[in-house]
Amino acid sequence: MFNAFVRFLRGLLMLAMLGGLIAAAWYRDRWLPLLQRPADDRSVVAADEEEPIPQAKVLELSPQARQNLKLVSRPARLSNYWRSVIVPGEITDRPGLSDRGVTSPAVGVVTQIHAFPGDTVRPGDRLFTLRLVSEYIHNTQSELFKVTRDIELENEKRQRLSQIGEGVIPQVRIIEVEQQLRRLQAASESYRQDLLTRGLSLDQIAQVAGGTFVATVDVVAPPPLAQPPSATAAAPPAASTAPAPDIVYEVQELKVDLGTQVQAGQLLGVLSNHSLLYIAGHAFKREAASLERAAQEHWPIRVEFAEDEAASWPDLDQRFEIRHLSNTVDPTSRTFDFFVPLANQSRAYAKDGKTFVVWRFRPGQRVRLHVPVEELEEAIVLPTAAVVRDGPEAYVFRQNGDLFDRRPVRVLHEDRLNVVIANDGSVAPGWYLAQGSAASLNRVLKAQSASGTPVGVHVHADGTVHGAH
Repeated sequence: MFNAFVRFLRGLLMLAMLGGLIAAAWYRDRWLPLLQRPADDRSVVAADEEEPIPQAKVLELSPQARQNLKLVSRPARLSNYWRSVIVPGEITDRPGLSDRGVTSPAVGVVTQIHAFPGDTVRPGDRLFTLRLVSEYIHNTQSELFKVTRDIELENEKRQRLSQIGEGVIPQVRIIEVEQQLRRLQAASESYRQDLLTRGLSLDQIAQVAGGTFVATVDVVAPPPLAQPPSATAAAPPAASTAPAPDIVYEVQELKVDLGTQVQAGQLLGVLSNHSLLYIAGHAFKREAASLERAAQEHWPIRVEFAEDEAASWPDLDQRFEIRHLSNTVDPTSRTFDFFVPLANQSRAYAKDGKTFVVWRFRPGQRVRLHVPVEELEEAIVLPTAAVVRDGPEAYVFRQNGDLFDRRPVRVLHEDRLNVVIANDGSVAPGWYLAQGSAASLNRVLKAQSASGTPVGVHVHADGTVHGAH
């Protein structure tokens, strides 16, 4: 029994050795030649096994697909383009021209307010009525009345002396009367001018001289300011800079209420006229050199107005230039301001018997200023949507019938609206280039390459792929 078991184990051992010899022979014939090949031969085999899919470069779009993408092509043209820096800013009042304060001419109490914020007024229109409580004005009126009566008496005296004759009355007496009359007339003129500056009209002063004293005075809108030549030069003839005929001011703010006692020179209200404004740009100190050069060279600045409905207003035919740069830096924002004159536009409408004005540009409105710093000559300018970036590469799409060929280009400059590409032969002037949807076209090409779709496929309006060319 034991001998049989030993013979059985020997048989299993022989079978295991035979299987190992067979496996070694198979490994030698199948895998060893591959391992003994040179490294370059193995790379060729791997390259053959992993052959890349060819990259698509041409796309054919049906007319319906182009309409869905709102795709428009235009010929490429060479032009000069100003590289600019974008600076934020806002519209501000122009000091000395936009706003004007109205002050009290004398001590008094506000009894009536004739114009309220939003109302438009002309020069001479009543704004406030004050009840005079000034002792000085009352004394001045009394003195004017007394002087007026003294002048009448001196005139009567001179008339009597002239009737008596020169031989009876000494000449010295007549000279004394004439000198006294001139002194009284000078005093009368002085009192009249004083009352005139206190807000009394010529008719009221005549009443005071006749003995009827004035207890109230009207504060009226002042005459328009004479604009300096620099301000009028900023407004072209085509721009509407007046809200309506004869309307000069708009009541912006009231500083008093009914019953308020005011002193001489106290501010009663603020009138505004926004026909001439400033665009104040906020730049950093590192941009000062570029802004200074733009101001010196009179380079035009392009302005983007936020929340501006240009379609409902006339064309803004105005050239924007930097007038001056501020020499102080804001300690909070670390920026300095520069100022560009702006000629405003307006229109008026009537309601409830009053006229109201609407200005196109308002103080506080945000803007973007494109300040030129360098001129790029003989370049091709395209919208930003016409160029797509894929890593370090930038592409445009050239249209040839229904085919769109992707072309690599070199970008010289780009901003929020435009991309400037070099005229280096990659794109020739006169080629029709797609003006938008470059990113969508590039995604379709990349999808074709990933799926193995042949180059030059037909894309239908619904996005389905059909046929190969």
